[in-house]
Amino acid sequence: MPDAIEVRKVPIHSVADASELATLIDDGVLHADRVVAIIGKTEGNGGVNDYTRIIADRAFREVLVEKGAAPEKVKDIPIVWSGGTDGVISPHATIFATVPPEDVTPSDDKRLSVGYAMSEVLLPEDIGRAGMITKVADAVKVAMERAGITDVADVHYVQTKTPLLTLSTIADAKSRGETVFTEDTLHSMDVSNGGTALGIAVALGEIEMPDDADVLKDRTLFSSVASCSSGVELDRAQVVVVGNAHGVGGRYRIGHSVMDDALDADGIWDAIRDAGLELPERPHTSDLSDRLVNVFLKCETSSDGKVRGRRNAMLDDSDVHWHRQIKAAVGGVTAAVTGDPACFVSVSAAHQGPEGGGPVAAIVDLG
Repeated sequence: MPDAIEVRKVPIHSVADASELATLIDDGVLHADRVVAIIGKTEGNGGVNDYTRIIADRAFREVLVEKGAAPEKVKDIPIVWSGGTDGVISPHATIFATVPPEDVTPSDDKRLSVGYAMSEVLLPEDIGRAGMITKVADAVKVAMERAGITDVADVHYVQTKTPLLTLSTIADAKSRGETVFTEDTLHSMDVSNGGTALGIAVALGEIEMPDDADVLKDRTLFSSVASCSSGVELDRAQVVVVGNAHGVGGRYRIGHSVMDDALDADGIWDAIRDAGLELPERPHTSDLSDRLVNVFLKCETSSDGKVRGRRNAMLDDSDVHWHRQIKAAVGGVTAAVTGDPACFVSVSAAHQGPEGGGPVAAIVDLG
């Protein structure tokens, strides 16, 4: 049985800041050697060359080592950074750590559990194709087992980080006589995220194994719990499965839902309810009573260029990429619900939730 989880959200005061993590450890809230995953937002451009992710990654790992965690173990901790805090979104990190068994009151109720796995190496020619889908699906199953989750219905959030295509990896594939899905490195972010999401959906039985031709084409194929991010910092799929398991104990629980479109605030409220927080029919931020730890969302501009029948210009804008515009819009909707701009909103949601919308996961403190 895995250990119970303590989870805390902390602000990031500058791009290389991890002082709030240090404070949690100094105050005894978390143990450095028990941190199992970190998921956060950094303030870069969110693109291929967003090196704020690497800077933040280094800062958080250095604090863990400084506070006593073994360097070789810290190196393997999954730390997933989503770049880009457009609009009101505030840089922050959500930190997951196990709790010593002697500090946990046992309970048969389902409580938060986290499992982690790394896939096999993803070759450039795998990205967006069956090779990626299969390797990701295998890693999700391993992470789920490590979380002590036996029922796929108890998986509410799967956060991944995968490689995208760069000029050097494209050249590597060509040198071996292989082809790649796209040579547009920014578009490869959508390709990587979409292929990964389909792998999650396959692992959890949400869909059957798709064909390569379905990737980024058939948007009826999606996962309701996938949150996929990609970057230049790794060559495998980093998979964090978050769900609920019997017997682990602890104070926290997770739930999920989907936003049907960029304005669907009810989808966020539904995820919070699914996590176990009782809310009135027409909830208000004040009903959360500081019980919401964080929400995690993916968003996507609808391919028809409309929201609720009204035309927008995001897909036609040559000055500001739609990635940044939809992220800012959904970040505003999310912060209006939670009352906290430190919310995890990530873009490029191909095959993650319904087309034009996206999945929502919420973690609450049940006390």
